[in-house]
Amino acid sequence: MKISKLPLAIVASSLVLVAGCAGNGGPNDFERTRQGAAIGAASGAILGAVINRNDSVRERNQGALIGAALGAGIGGAIGNNLDRQAEELRQSLGNGVGVTRQGDQLIVTLSQDILFATNSTAVSGASQSDLATVAGSLNRYPNTTVNVIGHTDNVGSAEFNQDLSQRRAQAVASLLISNGVSPARVRSIGAGENQPIASNQTASGRQQNRRVEIIITEG
Repeated sequence: MKISKLPLAIVASSLVLVAGCAGNGGPNDFERTRQGAAIGAASGAILGAVINRNDSVRERNQGALIGAALGAGIGGAIGNNLDRQAEELRQSLGNGVGVTRQGDQLIVTLSQDILFATNSTAVSGASQSDLATVAGSLNRYPNTTVNVIGHTDNVGSAEFNQDLSQRRAQAVASLLISNGVSPARVRSIGAGENQPIASNQTASGRQQNRRVEIIITEG
């Protein structure tokens, strides 16, 4: 069955399901939830029709509608979980911690200047509190995987920066685990100086590049 021949009723029903998943917050608060529902509905409709491709037209249409409903529900739930977790973290973490959504990921960014003393891998007391908060959130939303990625600026040798970023990522990951996050969910990665987000030609740029990212992915 060609996708282009899906009945208009299926498309219309999918759009109704998507609209029903919208939240009551601001226009951007639940954008990812709506996107997740839209993708889930479309994928479910196609899958439902394909599974029933040898049945009658009426049965294929019914299969597509059921698939759209299930897909919208699953996709919307995934997006809503990350939206809710993001908002909780923004409200509970310090001002020096960034929380952003990128696609199906939630990224918590902590400055290494706040986390660590120069050339140290010992997490500061204030940052330990923030990491305990992140760990608590991870424990409340257990169906996620967590990549902890250390980044540096380009001062010093690439080999030194790679090793430092790895050890700092591991220090953060260890604190999450010590606060109850399952080790099976957490991976630490050292990116060294290879993924800057600002110019290393200025002091402010280098400061932005010295960071640890906790990347939370649903599923």
